[in-house]
Amino acid sequence: MMDCVEVRFSNHAVTRMFERSFSRDDVLTAIQQGRVIADYLDDRPYPSRLLLAYLGTRPIHVVVAQDPESRICFVVTAYPPDPILWSADFTTRRTE
Repeated sequence: MMDCVEVRFSNHAVTRMFERSFSRDDVLTAIQQGRVIADYLDDRPYPSRLLLAYLGTRPIHVVVAQDPESRICFVVTAYPPDPILWSADFTTRRTE
């Protein structure tokens, strides 16, 4: 879960959400209720996090960057985690 004062969507995120049938409300739910499964502190221009949430039974991963000063969140992308690439609970990337 992230504490965002405002959420903005990148063009990339909107495109991917449309392609993957995720709505704005789906992504906002993931931001509000999702579990942080990875921190990317070196991302620029702002550190980001990978969130996991479930929309009913459908898992969703959302990458969100946050400006630490303003606490505005920027949705980078959203996607359904691939069970081939992720553990059964979608929290850990599989290694080959």
